[in-house]
Amino acid sequence: MLGLTAVIVAVTEEVPRVLAVRRLTHDLATPEQRSAREEGPDAAPADSLPFGPFAPERDRTLELGLRRWVSEQTGLPLRYVEQLYTFGDRYRDPRELDGGPRVVSVGYMALVQEAPLSGSGGAEWHDWYDHFPWEDWRDGKPDLLTQTILPALHRWAAAAPDEAAGRKRAERVSTTFPADDDLWDPERVLERYELLYSAGLVEEAWRDRALRAPHGLADPDWTDAPAAAAGLGTPMAHDNRRILAVALGRLRGKLKYRPVVFDLLPAQFTLGRLQVVVEALSGVRLHKQNFRRLVLAGGLVEPTGALEANTGGRPAELHRFRRDVLRERAAAGVGLPAIRITE
Repeated sequence: MLGLTAVIVAVTEEVPRVLAVRRLTHDLATPEQRSAREEGPDAAPADSLPFGPFAPERDRTLELGLRRWVSEQTGLPLRYVEQLYTFGDRYRDPRELDGGPRVVSVGYMALVQEAPLSGSGGAEWHDWYDHFPWEDWRDGKPDLLTQTILPALHRWAAAAPDEAAGRKRAERVSTTFPADDDLWDPERVLERYELLYSAGLVEEAWRDRALRAPHGLADPDWTDAPAAAAGLGTPMAHDNRRILAVALGRLRGKLKYRPVVFDLLPAQFTLGRLQVVVEALSGVRLHKQNFRRLVLAGGLVEPTGALEANTGGRPAELHRFRRDVLRERAAAGVGLPAIRITE
């Protein structure tokens, strides 16, 4: 079964948001499968990314099918859309354990400005750092890392079944969650989530274990995972948090070389507002003067001659994205890695 999954991103004030729908996680099952699993562990409503099966008889392309599904579930028309990745791991949908089809999903990322929602999916906006609280460094290194995640990962590495496995685990921990904060790579969101999954520190790992163990399919790493530390971040249905991690890492990477941030802003905006959006996406605070110098020197924006009065202080000059920059050079991002994080 070929499905389509949408990661729809907006930024409101200082909050990066992702669109989620609340629904039963067995909503693609046949009537027989749905009845059999009605009391099962995946029958409770869960946060899910907008998703639907591709209907080739209705939709000429995958993207058109995605746009239709999103409109039906959320009432939100999409503008900027790009394909992320194809997700097809075995048993990513637990119905496959009961003889159901392998569900392969093509993931897409869409950038929008937050708007009221409607549709049939019970859609709502969520702070994406609710799902990845260890990724938000805007107020400094998260206490969750030092107090919970790193001690649990070190226990997991020490509990390896043999010395070789222990070294491999320890190396994975040290490269994914480096001790030197300056080596933290904002783009490695997926690697960090997958390590936490392997170590049993996210709820999805234990949910999948409960579903697969009766079939003899449990991951060997789960046998010694520190269960007391499980439950980091808000879980999602199936592998949706993994898909969201791919999107967050991709978006952070694109800030370097594509002007994607402007798809999240109105036509006119202040430089302060632009910085807030970049900080929300990247998860770090940026040096104000360096950021403005980089944006202006790069020709990414131009003044409109108008002022924004509702700033709580002096009126701020409004700017707009200078689209000519797309014809002038191939890389037209905000150059985030060149900006020093403020202490």
